[in-house]
Amino acid sequence: MQSLAQSKCLASAAANLSCKSAAREVVTGKAAEAGRKMSDVTLFSITQASAAIFHGLYIGQTFLCVVRAGTKKVLCPVNGEMTASEGDLIVFPPESFVTLENRPLRDAAYRADGAYLSHDLLLAASSPDSQGPRRTGIRILPAAEQEGYDLFAPLAATVDAEDLPEPIRRHRLMEPLIWLRHHGLEPTLPRDDHPIQQVRRLVETDLTHDWRLSEIARRFAMSEATLRRRLAAEGQGFAKILHNARLERGLGLLQTTELPISRIALESGFGTPSHFSDSFRKRFGMAPKAIRSAGD
Repeated sequence: MQSLAQSKCLASAAANLSCKSAAREVVTGKAAEAGRKMSDVTLFSITQASAAIFHGLYIGQTFLCVVRAGTKKVLCPVNGEMTASEGDLIVFPPESFVTLENRPLRDAAYRADGAYLSHDLLLAASSPDSQGPRRTGIRILPAAEQEGYDLFAPLAATVDAEDLPEPIRRHRLMEPLIWLRHHGLEPTLPRDDHPIQQVRRLVETDLTHDWRLSEIARRFAMSEATLRRRLAAEGQGFAKILHNARLERGLGLLQTTELPISRIALESGFGTPSHFSDSFRKRFGMAPKAIRSAGD
């Protein structure tokens, strides 16, 4: 396997994004459907048995990740190559493409806890002097600098407390974001001016749908030719965007659920498990089952 430093970020597709390089674990903002979810926050646990580098994975929403076992290396053009170990917190900006490597321990799987935060929650918790979208890159807060605070505890408690009044629920969800700001890690605010991100958000609403460029163009009130030009200007065509979204959904389900691969293939929009497995191997360099079983 090539080193992470040799990995290439998604070139022109996200040239104006701060971090182009991945995973939500799968980070399309949907990888956690097996986890606990409410409108503002999605919580889930990630498990991976084999080491792997993932290139060009899309992170739609702000993604918080705490490594529980093993290590995660990330490559960011803003902050360079970084490594997170057990207990370290990683903050991934929204609407970015990233490259990362998950490495299990010698005798145990890689494990992490993840959370996606909605754009609305970020805006509600942003400081009054915020200047709007900023590109600060991927950032890591070492465990030693977290002062014993478990950022996921208040998020999990709030998500599980279904009877909370809405104002109290929203207030409690803001607590971890205020804590991040206190440590100089205020999450980046999103922006909506990239066609690739807009198409990704739309197709991810139903990856089993038979999406066509003509339908996407109608949804955006533009001609097919105009949409095709705009996507080409960022380095990706519609077919590739849709295919990658489906593969990344599959990766996320492999890491966060125990669903059989045949079911994952169908839920990710593939007609057959073999098509999913072949495409997965071509994209990620490993068979889907290797995510769950070391040595496969």
